[in-house]
This record gives sequence, C-alpha cells and structure tokens, in this order.
Amino acid sequence: MGAIKNTQIVLANRPVADIDPKTTFRIQHTTLSDSNLGPDELLVKVLYVSLDPAMRGWMRDQRSYIRPVRIDEVMRSADVAQVLKSNSPNYKAGDLIRATIGWQEYAVIKSTSDDVVKIKAFPGVSPSTYLGVLGLTGLTAYFGLFEVGEIVRKGGPGCTVVVSGAAGATGSVAAQIAKHVFGCRVIGIAGSEDKCAYLVQELGLDVALNYKSKTFFKELVAATPKLIDIFFDNTGGDILDGCLRRIAFQGRIVVCGAISTYNDAVPKGPAYYSALITQRARMEGFIVFDYAKQYGKAIEDMSQWIRDGKLKSRETVVHGIENAPDALVSLFKGDNTGKMLVKVAEEESKSRL
Repeated sequence: MGAIKNTQIVLANRPVADIDPKTTFRIQHTTLSDSNLGPDELLVKVLYVSLDPAMRGWMRDQRSYIRPVRIDEVMRSADVAQVLKSNSPNYKAGDLIRATIGWQEYAVIKSTSDDVVKIKAFPGVSPSTYLGVLGLTGLTAYFGLFEVGEIVRKGGPGCTVVVSGAAGATGSVAAQIAKHVFGCRVIGIAGSEDKCAYLVQELGLDVALNYKSKTFFKELVAATPKLIDIFFDNTGGDILDGCLRRIAFQGRIVVCGAISTYNDAVPKGPAYYSALITQRARMEGFIVFDYAKQYGKAIEDMSQWIRDGKLKSRETVVHGIENAPDALVSLFKGDNTGKMLVKVAEEESKSRL
C-alpha cells in the first residue's frame, strides 16, 4: 500500500465563548505507512466521525471526567473505521471497528486499547448506527433512564417523562425508550416546528413543545397536568428551570447535558433548585463511561428494540473531514435532527483489500 496521505484537523486555540471554526481548528497533512506496523497495531480508514456536544467541554483546559484535548492535538471523536491492514490476530483487513480516532482520514491504532470495539452491522443498518443508537449516544440515553431516572421502578402509563433536546441524538433515543419500551406519557422539547412534528408524527411522542414559543412555560404546564416524574435534560438553562418548577414529588432529573450553556463565558445555574428540597426530588449527573461493564446488555436490548420497531433513528450527515469544524458549529445551533455525523469515506469492498 505504501505511503498514505492523511488529512487531520487539530485544536489550534481554546475558544472562550462561541466556536470560530477558522481560528479554533487547523487543518494539517501528514503521511502514514503500513510497512512498519507494531505488535497489535491496525492501519484504519475512518468512515464516519461522531459530533457531540461534549466536544465543547473537551476544549476547555479544566478538570473534567476526561483530560482536555491538547493544543495541536487531533480533535478527539468517536469514529467508525475500517481495517486496511492488521498486525493483530484478532482483526483482519475489512473488519469494521468503533474507536476514539479523532478528526482524521487514516490512523495507526493499538487494537488492544479499551475503546476499540469490533462491530458487525446487521442487515439494513448502517455502520454509522454504532455512533448513534448503538453507540455512546444510545448508551447515554439508556443508562441515564435506567440508572439515574430509575425508569424500571417509576415507568409506566402513569409516569410523565419530559425530554429536552428531544430531536437530538441522545434525546430522541431516551424519548423513544420511555414511550415505546415503558409506555410512559412522553413530552419532547425541541427548537422548531419541524422538529416537533417529527417527534409526534414519526417518533410517536404524546406531545412536542417548541421552547422558542413565547408561551412555552404555559404550554409546559398544560402538557404536564400530573407534573413531571422524570426529566431527561440535555439543555440546561431556562428549560431546566421550567421543568424544576413542574417536578413531581420524588421526581428524578437526569442531567445528561447542558448544551444551551456550553458556549457561555460565565454559565448561570438553575434558579428553581429549591424544588428539589420541597418535592424531595433528585437531580443527578452521570457519565456513560461509568457503565462500561454493562454496555453489552444495553446494546443487546437496543438492537432488539430496533428490530421490534420501538427505536428509530435519523442522521444529519455532512460530507468531508474538512467540514467537521463547521458541522460542529451547526450542532450547537441546533441545525441537526438526530445524530450529527461527518462521512469521511466509503467502505472498501473486501475484494479490494
């Protein structure tokens, strides 16, 4: 195969507020060779790159659940890639993997790394699904509901679940699990009328609310006559405050994300947190990596729910690794419905490998 020209996108500067794709990132070109793979190393071609709100936090030089991306380092991301050449007995050319490879076209990686997972897409399901419903996105929804929201104990027809960012990658999975697996009354919150229509007409939620409406809180009150038993929050900000005002006795608030505040130079906290005291409610954050030992069971469950028609997914796909910075900005503007991905390359047929 010889020398391979590789395009990478690295973090050039740490943004203080909004991401400027022209100054925050830098494109660079490198060359890889397959002639000297070390033990257990794989030469891989990236097919899909996952874009996630958590990336904004990874750019900050501060204490978190994972070290920040360093300046001049390839921007971190979960990717689906195809093995081009293997020096591992466990992988062969043509295998598909999910791994943290970053914003680049090719890479040499260690097959023994904990995050390298061999995937096998079942018929009719794109490999990109392993970055969405069957990837960390879906797992986040699953464990947020099961472990923090306690949906096994609280779920059912009498349970009201509200999901913010419900048309996004994680929110759409959480909303569907609550509705179609546990039979809860589910209210989705999104940022456009088109997204609200998608939530009701395609995903089957009971109600969808546009948070940009001037009467949003009044509509939230009307949609939650029995208050909110579980609030799965992806946005924070004013939506979180509104749902705190509607939280039920011993309700659960699953703090999954706070995308409305990630670009704020000085984020503000919730104003109505005293409801946690008066209603003896619980508001708890979590990180999906905490449940890594349970991923297998979760993926089995969600795979079955896909086959049963209980879980649907939609993707917003941008083409070309060079467009990843602009696509990330679009994610924070809410331009996506479902999972936001960058398609980097087509899968090679095994006959060509």
